[in-house]
Amino acid sequence: MTAMPVQGAQVVTRVAGLLRLVGRSAEGMPLAGLVRESGLTRPTVHRLLSSLASEGLLDHDPATGNWVLGPEVLLMGSVAAARFPMEDIARPSLRRLAEATGESAFFSIRRGAETVCLLREEGSFPVRSFVLHEGVRFPLGVASAGTAIMAFLPEHEQEQLLGRWAEHAGAFAANHTAALVRENLARTRLAGYSVNPGLVLEGSWGMGAAVFDRSGKPAWALSLTGIEPRFKPERQEELGGLLMAEAHRITQQLGGGAEGRRRTR
Repeated sequence: MTAMPVQGAQVVTRVAGLLRLVGRSAEGMPLAGLVRESGLTRPTVHRLLSSLASEGLLDHDPATGNWVLGPEVLLMGSVAAARFPMEDIARPSLRRLAEATGESAFFSIRRGAETVCLLREEGSFPVRSFVLHEGVRFPLGVASAGTAIMAFLPEHEQEQLLGRWAEHAGAFAANHTAALVRENLARTRLAGYSVNPGLVLEGSWGMGAAVFDRSGKPAWALSLTGIEPRFKPERQEELGGLLMAEAHRITQQLGGGAEGRRRTR
């Protein structure tokens, strides 16, 4: 009896992890990739995937061999969207940012120790960076959105992440060393916006600004991404100002308060 809750919780954790991996992109992920990323055995992964497919939560694409999100996820998402009307609130800001800058604009949410990209709006500039898209997850402190959010977390929360940085950042730790992240966080607190100088992918730059909830904590972020020549130092202040203005606008709509938490220039 005492072992049952533990076993059940373990299954739920494994299922949730597989759903997140499949949901990283619309193209899904092949079985081999899911085995590698999850750390589970091939038979276990295949058994869980088959069970999820039987419930309509996943589909197996015969053309690519990838596992993709199923129709039940769409239905659940449409119901959940009524509780989180971020599309209506954030989309206008994304459009204004994309139109004003020509860059691709994104809206991300904090989920525990990660950020998840929820929305994007393409800019008019013909050359784009494709590092970020809906469903992509990054550890806090990695990429511009995660840096913008982490910079305004309470100090003890930042130190918890930095204290186990290699484990937290995973594959991104090589370019995002703890020392470099500390410098980026300090610059972000001073400027009010973050700058990612191609640390996720060489030549792909990003900038972000945090959106605060009612308690004054950073819960979301707006960001812009593009190629390095579009993010020269002389333009960063302009882009940062636009990001902070729209982040403040959304914060106000959500009834949050960034004043006193975000240091302005």
